[in-house]
Amino acid sequence: MAGSGLSDQQHRSGAPAPEPAGSATLPALACVVAVPARLESSRLPNKVMADIGGQPMLQRVLLRCRQARRPAAVVLCTDSEVLRAAAEGWGFPVLMTSTGCGSGSERLASVVEALTARAGAAGAAAARSVIINVQGDQPFIDPAVIDAMALEFERRTPTPEVLTPIYRMPPEKIHDPNVVKTLLAADGRALYFSRSAIPHVRGEDPQQWHAHAPYWGHVGIYGYRADVLARWDALPHSPLEHSEKLEQLRLIEAGITVGTFPVEGDFLSVDTAAQLEQARRLAAA
Repeated sequence: MAGSGLSDQQHRSGAPAPEPAGSATLPALACVVAVPARLESSRLPNKVMADIGGQPMLQRVLLRCRQARRPAAVVLCTDSEVLRAAAEGWGFPVLMTSTGCGSGSERLASVVEALTARAGAAGAAAARSVIINVQGDQPFIDPAVIDAMALEFERRTPTPEVLTPIYRMPPEKIHDPNVVKTLLAADGRALYFSRSAIPHVRGEDPQQWHAHAPYWGHVGIYGYRADVLARWDALPHSPLEHSEKLEQLRLIEAGITVGTFPVEGDFLSVDTAAQLEQARRLAAA
């Protein structure tokens, strides 16, 4: 979702809001980064192994996640023996999952107990364990955003069920269906996620909507309290998730609160051939 004028270095410079006074006194949660990945992407097959700047995209994602300071581990979750062998060769642990998983969150939920153990918590401690879901198609993920998410879980009381970062969207992205938008409540909860421009500004030229309402983009990573993720398979079928092809809508429709926090920068997820070429240009800049 990054603009074509941004460099790899500019992606790395995105920073979270400053920490409030006293946050360091809160007890730390156990935390692990889990990267769900598969080869059979419907829109861009084998994209996670596509070369970007001399490295497979998935390797770039895993290495950038490893730069975050707060997580205890970075784990690949996959149904592919090809990806398992590659990740282990790069020095990352792997959890194998079923080929029947319909989303990244479902994939992580299927191995949630093993992920909780990797975070350093188990059993009753699952409510104090956080699993950060980083998609395997984000080659420029900022480690500072991962650390900021862990901090948000630590300093909020009660511990959030789910958190996700958002960023102020530039005007040229508002009507792009490949860029996910977030509609917020006054308290920062996510009311809805959509590929459409939300809110709709009635009576105004769509190209000027940005002058009348704030538009928030969704950084495609999620932080789950482990006990919440463990309930994924029990959540009811979500027509909204099916319509928009956005897994987080299953949470919204089930009444689970998805909190947000703002981060600075612009963010790129590779879902199309055009976005892959954009990523290659950024890596070469």
